[in-house]
Amino acid sequence: MIPFPDINPVALHIGFFKLHWYGISYLLGIGLGWYYLERRARTRLSNLSQINVSDLVFYIALGAVLGGRLGYILFYNLPAYYDDPFSIFAVWKGGMSFHGGVVGVMFVLVWQSRKLGESILTLGDFFLPALPIGLGLGRLANFVNQELWGSPTDLPWGVVFTVPGAGGLSRHPTQLYEAVLEGLVLFLILHFMGKRRLQKGQITGMFLVLYGCFRSLVELVREPDAHIGYLYSDWFTMGQLLCGPMIVAGLFITFVCYTRKRSAG
Repeated sequence: MIPFPDINPVALHIGFFKLHWYGISYLLGIGLGWYYLERRARTRLSNLSQINVSDLVFYIALGAVLGGRLGYILFYNLPAYYDDPFSIFAVWKGGMSFHGGVVGVMFVLVWQSRKLGESILTLGDFFLPALPIGLGLGRLANFVNQELWGSPTDLPWGVVFTVPGAGGLSRHPTQLYEAVLEGLVLFLILHFMGKRRLQKGQITGMFLVLYGCFRSLVELVREPDAHIGYLYSDWFTMGQLLCGPMIVAGLFITFVCYTRKRSAG
């Protein structure tokens, strides 16, 4: 087992000002994603060379943050925020739902597709390869915050987190599992898909399927939120429930792309 490293979740503290690693992960994710999309817009495979990437990144980031926060409140901890509504604004303490963020981003893509006269799948194919950058950094911030850890394990890479809720047990570092799968692996797959001339929607469909599968897999060894627990038996979690529609939608989009490709061929 590995003792949790001595990492302060506050990266910079000057007087009353505190800069948390969690906030830095969001800023880095947006900045690196912005840079990546600017480069992607200039490639010969992009149909969106004239798009204002800065505007798209700003609105998507806003939709992701607002949707992620509201999604966490609605899906995971509504009673706590009902009792203390001002804690809704304490985003530096964590409490973001990826699935809520997806809903927020979806609304932005629908709006932008109508504004730009582009298909929502075209915008999704363009934007989604950048999303794992922020996902991976966010999971690393979860690790620093010592939140969303896994179930007890006797594997040699188990981590003993120091927060009281972890009970001093060696646990799966599920934040790092997700940083690798949802961040690095997903980015590499979508990045190399983006270098090929594909049917519209193939990248979007692949993102939805792979994220849903990766997240559902890690959920098997991730400790569920204490106030929610398991939804069924001792393995089915809220995260897996919310991933179900993503996987179904991704498979449907992929199937439609495949049939179109066969028809065109």
